[in-house]
Amino acid sequence: MSELQPIIPAQDNDSNVVPPPQDTPEPAPITEQEVGEYREQDRFLPIANVSRIMKASVPPTAKIAKDAKECVQECVSEFISFITSEAAEKCQLEKRKTIGGEDILYAMQTLGFENYAETLKIHLAKLRQSGASAAATATRPEQHIEPRREEE
Repeated sequence: MSELQPIIPAQDNDSNVVPPPQDTPEPAPITEQEVGEYREQDRFLPIANVSRIMKASVPPTAKIAKDAKECVQECVSEFISFITSEAAEKCQLEKRKTIGGEDILYAMQTLGFENYAETLKIHLAKLRQSGASAAATATRPEQHIEPRREEE
């Protein structure tokens, strides 16, 4: 991306060239290290989330080394990017802007993860079912029904 420059008229009313303003300081350039750190932070899932999921999968007395957490963090982040980019490509070909659950399942099957896709298909159906039932109870106002009185 190129740096924006001020628009300077070629000549003023007296046919003199107008010099560029000199009072604006140059912005400090971003170092390669800052760019690398920024991109890494954006690319990876939060380490705390990865660590929590990993801890849930091992006995409570087990310890997980920091480098193991970082390795899994990189792997799952790369896996998600890989699947998502395939799903995004499908959406782009179909001229859609939103990636849906079916697009992710399609991408997983296309990329050879059909065993995982079958399990996720079940989870997606359960998620939608619980989401639909939660939405129905949230939008439906509670009705207070008076008990029927017997006529005397």
